[in-house]
Amino acid sequence: MTETKDATLHKRIRAEISERILSGTWPPGYRIPFEHELMAEYGCSRMTVNKALAPLAESGLIIRRRKAGSFVSRPRIHSVVLDIPDIPAEVKARGEPYAYELQSRKARIANRRDLEELGLERPARVLALRCLHMASGRPFALEERLINLETVPEAEDVDFARAAPGSWLLGHVPWTEAEHRISAANVTRPVAALLGIETTAACLVLERRTWRGDDRITHVRLVFPGEAYDLVARFAPQPTPHGDADALRQTPLASRLNP
Repeated sequence: MTETKDATLHKRIRAEISERILSGTWPPGYRIPFEHELMAEYGCSRMTVNKALAPLAESGLIIRRRKAGSFVSRPRIHSVVLDIPDIPAEVKARGEPYAYELQSRKARIANRRDLEELGLERPARVLALRCLHMASGRPFALEERLINLETVPEAEDVDFARAAPGSWLLGHVPWTEAEHRISAANVTRPVAALLGIETTAACLVLERRTWRGDDRITHVRLVFPGEAYDLVARFAPQPTPHGDADALRQTPLASRLNP
């Protein structure tokens, strides 16, 4: 019975600390309570506190320093490859009429491919969506998306026939890290028909996964006709302290819709 109680308590401590970090209540650099303070607050043993803090350190949310205590991690600095685009907003920003069509929606237990795309190690409920984005009455992008319902359970009740899932997620679900994969590809005949292109036409494929802490949020695969999207980056020389002018600093890479 004690074992079960301790297991439940360390999960509760972990969840409450995670919530304070991800909500911004405890900002980067904030020292979280010392172990003995947490022991007194929750009325538990040092072992229970350690079980709660260890996964937070492994996921990168906190840094544990011997004698100094534990601190909220500062955000990792990555070279930004691509901003997360809000397709409806980008189409409208250039003055074109935007339209959207939800083609399929299904809540299910993740299959093997779903697990691989979301990076999950165990079965979970997911929401699978397929959508077509239009600009000026022409197909602009095909979206195939998985949402992890264990992380975002409220997504199951959203009417995605009215709201594009990417826009809804950007507006309602905070994320801490994203991974992009960009490639060029030809597409299958059914996808080419939806996009109004030939199967021989080059397409830009953007795949993205997002996380909130160590929880997977979504995986999306966006297919754009090649002429519809540009990826643009600007670089500037950034001398190192040793005067190495060959070192480059990369500014965020901006996506751009082609007219």
